[in-house]
Amino acid sequence: MAFNVSTAFESFCKNLRVSNDSLNKISTRYHAITKRINTDYWGTSSDITHSLYVGSYGRDTEIFTSDIDMLVQLPYSTYKKFDAYTSNGQSALLQEVKRVIEKTYSITNLKADGQIISVPFSDGINFEVLPAFINEDGSSYTFANSNNGGSWKTTDPRAEIAAIQSMNNQSNSNLKSLCKMARAWRDKNNVDISGILLDIFSYNFLSTWKYRDKSYVYYDWMTRDFLKYVSERPTSQYRWKVMGSDRYITCFGAFQSKAKESYEKSLEAISYENDYPYLANARWKEIYGNKFPTL
Repeated sequence: MAFNVSTAFESFCKNLRVSNDSLNKISTRYHAITKRINTDYWGTSSDITHSLYVGSYGRDTEIFTSDIDMLVQLPYSTYKKFDAYTSNGQSALLQEVKRVIEKTYSITNLKADGQIISVPFSDGINFEVLPAFINEDGSSYTFANSNNGGSWKTTDPRAEIAAIQSMNNQSNSNLKSLCKMARAWRDKNNVDISGILLDIFSYNFLSTWKYRDKSYVYYDWMTRDFLKYVSERPTSQYRWKVMGSDRYITCFGAFQSKAKESYEKSLEAISYENDYPYLANARWKEIYGNKFPTL
């Protein structure tokens, strides 16, 4: 019996999906927060306008639901009000939005810190709400940064989401699968690397990988080549350009050596697939953890 690459990796990817129960909870809370923002700032009871899933959940590259990032759009008049403050109007803005959300979720321990309002729930799902103002380009947003006396910053999450979706379409839906698999690898091996950087690497890697439009039967090779790619990123580099928005993120983690170790395990796993399927399976589990199916 040979190791069935396609079956194993298809099952693995299904195991990484967020559960329907979690999806329902997230949706209910997202709409409740949206409705509260619209009620207080826009004079409407809509639970769908002026909000957007952002971060890894918005890009559909997340495998767990501990942190859900959402952006809520506020009127320009609110920006003018807080921009006129003589000192740290950004902090005052976050505190005001915190008080608004507390009207809906008063029993949770809300915190307004840095750039977001944190809304933690007892089941471990934590919403991080970013109040923002849409810019004239209709795509990017201005948001408050209360650190170091306060400032305004810009973000373009729609461009990042669109870039991920476009490459996912070009790669037979393999990009989002790879982003999620990369997170499972990170978590299993305690790799010091952020989710957004994993998405950047996955995007850049698949942009030129010659088998990017193939099926699950190529996922062992995709793992091998991706881990090699990650292991070869320059150790001196700490700024990385984000797909779509062209902003830069910083990451000082040392991830290359662990990627190289896992790359070597992937070589072993592939060499075992035809004659030693159980050894192959064991190696893949060492790379990806218990979400990878057992033979």
